[in-house]
Amino acid sequence: MDSEAREQILQLLEKDAKLGINDIAAMLDLDIEDVRSEIEQMEKDHIICGYHAFINWDKTEDEKISALIELKVNPQRGKGFDRIAEKIYQFPEVESLYLMSGGYDFTVILRKATMKEIASFVSSKLAVIDEVQSTATHIVLARYKDHGLSLVTPKKDARMVIVP
Repeated sequence: MDSEAREQILQLLEKDAKLGINDIAAMLDLDIEDVRSEIEQMEKDHIICGYHAFINWDKTEDEKISALIELKVNPQRGKGFDRIAEKIYQFPEVESLYLMSGGYDFTVILRKATMKEIASFVSSKLAVIDEVQSTATHIVLARYKDHGLSLVTPKKDARMVIVP
């Protein structure tokens, strides 16, 4: 299968992980077995790493919050950032971890935690890592768009239409 078809399969799955192989094959005018084989190979190659439901937790009774934590670190010679990243992404609280350019080296994302859990995580797990120089914690107050999806319910225009 060519790289363009492969890219199209990935784009479709990224937008809707519930799409079936038959649907993808029909949408892209490809053979069902070719699509099945390609998806299986991309899963083995860890190109497709998992399938997730995207949930707007703000519409539920859940009161937990999200936090972005920026870290400045001092990488050890010969070990670089990967060794520090490995220490951090092993924590079950970590939803995402990114190596960044700019004023901070890493951004850690925690989701669905209480303020107390976030504070405890930063003070007892992140700040005590030898290579961590400083942290800056930001609490997410509102999410408007995430994973390319709008979380805002469009407002209906309540004005009455007047036709001359």
